[in-house]
Amino acid sequence: MMRKSTDSIAGMSLGGGKKENFFFCLLEYFENEKRWFLTSLNQLKEEGHLTQDEAITTWVDNTSIKRLIVDFPQTKPTCETCNLVCPGAENCHHPVVKDINDVIHNLLNEDLKRIKDNPKKYEQEREEGLKYDHMRSILDHETYEHILSRSFKRKLKKGFVPYWNRPIDFWLWLNYYDQMLDTFGTTYDSFGNVSVMLLYKFHYLLRHLPGDLQIYESNLYIILLELYRSQVITRKTIMEVQDINVSTLARVKIARAIEKHFNIFIYNKDLELISKNKKAFESFILAVSGKAMVKGQIKKVPELGVQEKSHFIVPKFS
Repeated sequence: MMRKSTDSIAGMSLGGGKKENFFFCLLEYFENEKRWFLTSLNQLKEEGHLTQDEAITTWVDNTSIKRLIVDFPQTKPTCETCNLVCPGAENCHHPVVKDINDVIHNLLNEDLKRIKDNPKKYEQEREEGLKYDHMRSILDHETYEHILSRSFKRKLKKGFVPYWNRPIDFWLWLNYYDQMLDTFGTTYDSFGNVSVMLLYKFHYLLRHLPGDLQIYESNLYIILLELYRSQVITRKTIMEVQDINVSTLARVKIARAIEKHFNIFIYNKDLELISKNKKAFESFILAVSGKAMVKGQIKKVPELGVQEKSHFIVPKFS
């Protein structure tokens, strides 16, 4: 008797340059086995009479998926959707930008008040926060909940740039700025890892994909931090996955941990692809965040961080 899945979710990592190798990763749930399976992990490349663009649309058509998670901006910066008379970025009166600037102003003022009230205690707490403690998780506090780090204060003082940033950027800064910087040496930026050609190519592809396909957005680093928060993986493994000398083994560790904790069966051939190919690994991680969404295990992004049609997924595994 042929098995038939009752649910499915796909991931596709699109970040990077225009010459990247892209992979589609499909997870399917089979009710009779009460289990998720990684049923397809295919490289999208020019093959025979198909271009890479046609390979993507053909794959979507053949699998009949309804939900796809990508690491690619799904909304535009505030300026691109604004029809107000523009007074300049520094004097922007768009309600979304004004709300964000008010939050920035309040955070900086609160931090300044702490300095003025007790400068000695302020510096002591800052120095204490900088000390390495292997017993303390980097996720014990959100970025905005404690003494503002010097780096985050500089970011806030630079401000929210409405022609480059999206509201979701600011929400992610508030919650993940320090953690991403400490762990990965980078911070979230909607368009920092996307070539202009790829941006236009994606919008071209959207016109050729099924109208009922729901496309969501997530981020590899955010997902890895949430896997760490839920104790599925360790911080050591996260650091190893960035080390070119041991990254292959680290990807296997992460995939095996996900397989064990989330009841996902991975065939050996796909595990080998995940271990050896960075893009295959990233597409798999995106699909795993989609599985969390299917189960309703996602964080609620407040109104401040949402634009119309924003579908940013922050999984909540624990």
